[in-house]
Amino acid sequence: MRTCLLVLLWASLSLYLDAMSITRRIVVEMGEMEGEEEEEDRDGGKGGKLLKRFKRGWMWNQFFLQEEYTGSDKQYIGKLQSDMDRGDGTLKYILSGDGAGDIFTIDENNGDLHANKRLDREDKAYYTLRATVVNKNTGMKLEPETEFIVKLHDINDNEPIFTKELYTVSVPERSNMGTSVTQVTATDADDSMYGNSAKLRYSISQGHPYFSVEPDTGIIRTALGPGEMDREKREHYQVVIEAKDMAGQRGGLTGTTMVNITLTDVNDNPPRFSQSIYQFSVPESMKVGTPVGRIKAVDKDLGKNAEMFYNVVGGDGLDMFDVITDKDSQEGIITVGKPLDYEKTRSYTLEIQVQNTQILDTRFLGYLPTKDMATVRIGIEDVDEPPLFERASYVMEVKEDAAVGTAVGSVRAMDPDGYNSPVRYSIDRRTDLDRLFNVHSGNGSIFITRPLDREEAAWHNISVIATEFNKPLQTSRVPVYIRLLDVNDNAPTFASFYETFVCEKTKAGQKIQTVSAVDADDPAGGHKFFFSLATEGAYRGNFTVRDNGDNTAGVLTRRSSYSRLHKSVYLVPVVITDGDFPMQSSTGTLTVRVCTCDREGNMELCNAEAQTSSAGLSTGALVAILLCVIILLMIVVLFAALKKQKKKEPLIISKEDVRDNVVSYNDEGGGEEDTQAFDIGALRNPEAIEESKQRRDIIPSDTLYPPLRRTAIPSRDNADVRDFINQRVQDNDNNPTAPPYDSLATYAYEGTGSVAESLSSLGSASSEGDQDYNYLSDWGPRFRKLADMYGAEDSDCDS
Repeated sequence: MRTCLLVLLWASLSLYLDAMSITRRIVVEMGEMEGEEEEEDRDGGKGGKLLKRFKRGWMWNQFFLQEEYTGSDKQYIGKLQSDMDRGDGTLKYILSGDGAGDIFTIDENNGDLHANKRLDREDKAYYTLRATVVNKNTGMKLEPETEFIVKLHDINDNEPIFTKELYTVSVPERSNMGTSVTQVTATDADDSMYGNSAKLRYSISQGHPYFSVEPDTGIIRTALGPGEMDREKREHYQVVIEAKDMAGQRGGLTGTTMVNITLTDVNDNPPRFSQSIYQFSVPESMKVGTPVGRIKAVDKDLGKNAEMFYNVVGGDGLDMFDVITDKDSQEGIITVGKPLDYEKTRSYTLEIQVQNTQILDTRFLGYLPTKDMATVRIGIEDVDEPPLFERASYVMEVKEDAAVGTAVGSVRAMDPDGYNSPVRYSIDRRTDLDRLFNVHSGNGSIFITRPLDREEAAWHNISVIATEFNKPLQTSRVPVYIRLLDVNDNAPTFASFYETFVCEKTKAGQKIQTVSAVDADDPAGGHKFFFSLATEGAYRGNFTVRDNGDNTAGVLTRRSSYSRLHKSVYLVPVVITDGDFPMQSSTGTLTVRVCTCDREGNMELCNAEAQTSSAGLSTGALVAILLCVIILLMIVVLFAALKKQKKKEPLIISKEDVRDNVVSYNDEGGGEEDTQAFDIGALRNPEAIEESKQRRDIIPSDTLYPPLRRTAIPSRDNADVRDFINQRVQDNDNNPTAPPYDSLATYAYEGTGSVAESLSSLGSASSEGDQDYNYLSDWGPRFRKLADMYGAEDSDCDS
């Protein structure tokens, strides 16, 4: 039986090998035929011959290479073999493309392909190469260039990396178990399509038992219930999440990240007072709105959840005090709501309630109240107060024609303290400069001291001062508004000066002017004026007045012709009467001039007076002309006065003027004891002056100050002032630093040869009494008088 099986196996293998040989031969022949046909097509296109088509045949498609090869030899990839390779060594394989010659090399004789370097799939997953076959002898391409791919097989050489090294997230406190907090994500650079190298699993390594993570998605969730996740107990959590490849199996690589989780606040705590009773004391003089004190409640929540407001809900001081909330400190500020009076109430009690402004989450409060209460006791301190008026202000009325001494009204103030000190009243004269009113110091009655006139001032606002007799510093004041009631004491008058003209040729009943009136009074029912002509006068036959009934009247002509030569101006008196009681009236005069008019009634010529009036200058123009004349006269007078003024002569007219002149310098000097003003030694001894003395009118410079060569300055005994001055002039002329402008040169040398010698008592050889002034007589008649004066003084002293 065993022999039969072996025979059958050998027969099957022989048939398989024959079939493979036949198939190979067919493939080669078909490739040769296709190649020949291809050449026939090319040659036919050129020379018209029918060539056979030849098709090449490669025995490879793509290769695979493992990344991160650690061997010392080149890594063998595979073998390239062409169907035209007969093994005779006439073919040459050539490689090009990505990394050809550097990363990849090919054996040109047998087509073996090798990798020369260690490759990383994460840097590049595949390489595209091109290969061709040429004849070694001729260099001709035997096949066209064909492209193939070398793919890298992945190994697990990259650990998972999270998108963030640190996550910072938050979740509301009191969240239910399983509430999503955040999702973390990690990536693996390995090939996810090959094996489990990039298949990740998430786990939590720090953060139990508060949080958990889903292994496949990386979603972090709360692991405890609302009662455990309380921000007031713990606010911050630090969770470490781990990602492991190889689907979490042993040997996989691991990456970690840190997640900082903060519990955000919810309004789950009501405010609570730190103490149940507060006590304050305030003086009774405290003004309305002044703070009394502060109370504070504490809320464990944060932000808006900790905002609260206070209100007074009970107590006998419910209407006397208010409470407001300080938005910054969340304190309750108690303020005075109404004026306090120690004599009426000496203490108050307030019940103040506090609660949140936001809606409170009562799920976790149980039976705890959402509001809190506190008691506030406020004591009132007695203060010596000034007099208090019954009203905050007074309004009084009086007729403007009221007699002096008439009472206008009265004010009343009293001492609010228990002493009930008497009060003295007075008027603040700064509010009544004209002293129209006065007040009785004892009973506060205000009366008139001078006549009043509503037309000058309809209201008078004065201030009345109340002062305690025993304590003059305790004063208070109240405003009093006095209104003057109108009395018909002013007659109506024309609203303006009226002047018109009438044509010589006119017609009777022609209106030449409309007049109106004004009245300084202010009757309650408004003004009502009546107009009429005066009862007597020759003008009644010339003009008439028609009352329009609207506080105006028209002046009409009663004749059809007027003569300018006979009468050129008419003065028409109009009586104006008001409608109030007692009735007041006045007479206004309308000036009517007679003029020559054209047919249209336009004025052409009036009398000389009218022409002068119309052509004359206005009052303002006349005043301006007068001012100009006065200014011109003043200028002329001033010019004449300056001409007459004598010009003062100068003290010295010229160098040749040798007349005696008195020059006043107005400088006494410090005398001989003043050693700061000048150096008297330099005046007496010019030889002591330095050889090189810097100038004060230029900037000092070493190069600009060469040493000056001077001749010896003659002594005071054998040198003249002229020689000294010439020497100084020569020094200044030879000085290269001298500026091109005038400058002051101080010579400081008195000279020699004076008979009187030095006037200083320091250097005088003789005393004042030894002086002989007779030599002054030899100097001329002017000095002879001086010699007589000094000689007379010496004689008096001797006698």
